[in-house]
Amino acid sequence: MTKNIKLRLYVDGPLGAGQTVLLTKEQAHRLFTVMRLAVGDHVALFNGTSGEWRAEVMQAGKRKGVLQCQDQTAAQLDPPDLWLLFAPIKKARTEFIVEKATEMGAARVFPVQTDFTNAERLKHERLQAHMVAAAQQCGGTYVPPLEPVQKLSKLLDQWPDDRQLLFCDETRVGQPVASLQNARRGKWAIVIGPEGGFSPNEAARLRAMPQATSISLGPRILRADTAVVAALTLWQQALGDWG
Repeated sequence: MTKNIKLRLYVDGPLGAGQTVLLTKEQAHRLFTVMRLAVGDHVALFNGTSGEWRAEVMQAGKRKGVLQCQDQTAAQLDPPDLWLLFAPIKKARTEFIVEKATEMGAARVFPVQTDFTNAERLKHERLQAHMVAAAQQCGGTYVPPLEPVQKLSKLLDQWPDDRQLLFCDETRVGQPVASLQNARRGKWAIVIGPEGGFSPNEAARLRAMPQATSISLGPRILRADTAVVAALTLWQQALGDWG
């Protein structure tokens, strides 16, 4: 293997010139058994706060390894202040949602229990691992925190006055997609309902919130995981860091 960087790795620790990084057993297995890296090879490291760093393999073993940071290859790129609220659905589709939220620039991800939510209990560590893997693959330097599951009603009870809310309302299907070009930039959140949609009480409460903007996502009813991607795309194009 050449000294070109061919692998990115998220680490939970400080990064900086000359900083040594001790690998976990799982990381060492991936680098040295699966990817067959050896002493002298290079890896790109990021920790979510310090940008990306080129690191050299100093020690390589089946269960442990040591890397040393050499130079920064990319500055830290934090996402806009955008939360994603979504109702968990089937396992694979929930994994898809958190992966795409990471790739598309959500700052925090909130699984919420709605009146019609019908999903298995979430495996928090497994989902967070999917988010780390998504950041490693897409070139990102930030991994959004995955918050514990909580009731949507409780979250709305404590909703900040200064955070706007994009409510993707399935009852507006067939209406023109609202333009966000003239919306106010700043702190935002997107809320996506479960496969059965929001209950009438939830929808009425969301529409009545002064911070809420209710929109259609087009002429067809989208599955919840597709709706997440569509809403993130609309928001990022109009108000995010894609422009």
